[in-house]
Amino acid sequence: MVALGDLSTDAGADAVAKAAHEALGGVDILVNNAGWTLTTPFLEEDDGYWRRVIDTNLWGVIFCSRVALEWMAEHDGGVIVNVASDAGRVGTSGEAVYSAAKGGVIALTRSLAREMAARNVRINCVCPGPTETAVLVENRADPAHAARIDRMIRLIPMRRVAQPEEIAEAVAFFCTDASRYITGQVLSVSGGLTMA
Repeated sequence: MVALGDLSTDAGADAVAKAAHEALGGVDILVNNAGWTLTTPFLEEDDGYWRRVIDTNLWGVIFCSRVALEWMAEHDGGVIVNVASDAGRVGTSGEAVYSAAKGGVIALTRSLAREMAARNVRINCVCPGPTETAVLVENRADPAHAARIDRMIRLIPMRRVAQPEEIAEAVAFFCTDASRYITGQVLSVSGGLTMA
């Protein structure tokens, strides 16, 4: 089942959710994994860039969570896993607005987990560190950004970026009964870059 839509709008998230309901009969698990950013100095960015970053990384999570939680609250619970970033926990040079948006996702995760626990909904957050994704490849194409990324990798105790499947395994854990007594938690998957 594939449903396409602009998740950074309420109408887009609602349309995708309706397609999922029709195809699957409901939404028991939601993984909010959409994200986008560039590595750029804050003073060189404009409000169009900021809006795209916040719409994609924060509003998308809010809209999708609302639609899923309406279903889950009426149908004996469910699971939401939000994919944020360690940038939202510690801040990242060259990603100020992205860090702010992902920090919002972390706060949203904890607040909704408290609010929805009595409705049998678990909500947790996975915070990847640098990961071998299309966004990282896009940023590495610029020599100025590549040097910054290389410096960041040298700070990772495991001395490498994550592979996407290493993030997916953490997300999958939160979707299973192995985590049935865990909610409101933020797990860094960053090769030791963040240890607090």
